[in-house]
Order: sequence, then C-alpha cells, then structure tokens
Amino acid sequence: MAPRKQRHTVTRIFHRLVEEHGADVSYGMVGYYIAARKPEILVESGKAPLEAFVPQTHQPGHEAEVDFGDVTIRLAGELLTCYLFSFRLSYSGKAVHRVFASCGQEAFFEGHGHALRTLGGVPRNKVRCRSHCSTISFSSASEDTSGTGTTAGEFAPALAL
Repeated sequence: MAPRKQRHTVTRIFHRLVEEHGADVSYGMVGYYIAARKPEILVESGKAPLEAFVPQTHQPGHEAEVDFGDVTIRLAGELLTCYLFSFRLSYSGKAVHRVFASCGQEAFFEGHGHALRTLGGVPRNKVRCRSHCSTISFSSASEDTSGTGTTAGEFAPALAL
C-alpha cells in the first residue's frame, strides 16, 4: 500500500480529473465509479479473495432433516405454545409436519413414525436433526427395538421422491 500522502483517494482523483483533464464530472460520480471499480481491480491484481460457491448435492432418498421447535397457536381464543415436528427430504424438499402438545421423546419418535409412514420409506443414509438431537441412522433390522410393534424393515423401500 502506498504511503498515506501518495494514495489516490476519491478527492485526489476528482481534483486531478477536473484540473488536469478538464473533466465535467461530479464528486459523487467519481466516488460511485471508484466504489464499483475497486473490487474489480483487486481481483485483477490478485489481491482480493475470489467468490466461491459450493453447491449442495443430495441423492434421491438418501438424506432428510428434522426440526422440532416451538410454535404459538391460538386455540379457543387463547395463545398456546405447542411444538412443531418437521421432517424434510433433502433431495426433493417434500416435507411432513405435525404439531404436538409436548416436545418429549415420545412425541419426537411419533413424529418420525408418522413422517416415515406418510412418505412410504426410510432415507437410506441419515436423518440430520436441526434441533436438540443428533444424527440418526436407520438400519433395516427386522427386530422391533422400539416396543411399538413396528420394525424398521417395514419402511425399507427407498425414497426416490
């Protein structure tokens, strides 16, 4: 960077344009041009970071996201705090929502069961939770470990939605 007194500020550039070149421009016009051109100059000279974009890619039926959060509803004229369970497939964006009176583990599991039955299968890879829980992985085990009479194998068809 040049010493302070040698820098080309908007004021110095404006005065040089008017005095040396007789330019008929306003100070504001010079300022707008410099503000727009400065990032381009930095990129051309290699002194500025390049903008980058990393797209998210999801395979059909492989991943889903779950969120379980507060929602306020008006029931019989009174405000009531309930809990919204939201299950969304990452590829298609298809979602299933359900409102519960509590946010306990039982409601959380019931929400999953409802979503998986509604969608007709289990994501092949994982379900990411965006609330208080962690990643859940499903297996196609045939035994009932939940005590609900439902096995993971019932939901095994792939979700290509």
